[in-house]
Amino acid sequence: MAKIVAIGGGDVRLKSTLKIDKEIINFSGKKKPKFLFIPTASSDSEGYYLIIKNYFEKLNCKVDVLYLTREILGKKEIEKKILNSDIIYVGGGNTLKMMTIWRRLGVDKIMQKALEKNIVFCGLSAGSICWFKYGNSDSRKFTSASKKLIKVSGLGFINALHCPHYDVEPHRKKDLKRMMKNSSLVSIAIENDCAIQIEDGKYRIIASNRKAKAYKVYWKGGKFFEEEIKKTKKFLNIKSVIKK
Repeated sequence: MAKIVAIGGGDVRLKSTLKIDKEIINFSGKKKPKFLFIPTASSDSEGYYLIIKNYFEKLNCKVDVLYLTREILGKKEIEKKILNSDIIYVGGGNTLKMMTIWRRLGVDKIMQKALEKNIVFCGLSAGSICWFKYGNSDSRKFTSASKKLIKVSGLGFINALHCPHYDVEPHRKKDLKRMMKNSSLVSIAIENDCAIQIEDGKYRIIASNRKAKAYKVYWKGGKFFEEEIKKTKKFLNIKSVIKK
């Protein structure tokens, strides 16, 4: 039973994603969910964890953290933390570095096991890209200051490419258009304070800012398409947004 909430971006310090975050908690079906924060993409930033901890504890979550670079944990310890959670929230940062570490430590395989446990997978930026087959990522800026975006392989739980921050980073639109030109996949591009919520092959778009939007982006027959994915209260078949 896959449950995913991929957030295009936002700032919990400003409570800009509050409506989405409350839906994540509701999605877990627990009054006081066990919430696991994974900050691999920010090199296990302790400051980031403390911000998330303070924020989600106020939303009645029992918050823990999984450090994968700051601490040396065995595979069984990592698996226990992940599989005993109700909500797994992945933080933003360097997507490429995060996915490399996850694959080296076997976290990708553990996440596959977690799919069967009704755990809510969520996060923003790198933490939203990771659930898709690929992501439109700015990982190069962390190592070479390059602004060129790259395609990074995620876990593949959603058979599409994902582009976060579609409204606040102007170069994203142009580069996504380039990146998708020879792709057989569709991209789901999401603005800050907006998210796609997925459960068992169905989806809906939710937002904490009514102006925030999500788009289906693809090439077909030599033509480029950017179509808004409408917000609905009902869940719809995911095939309508991941197929051309």
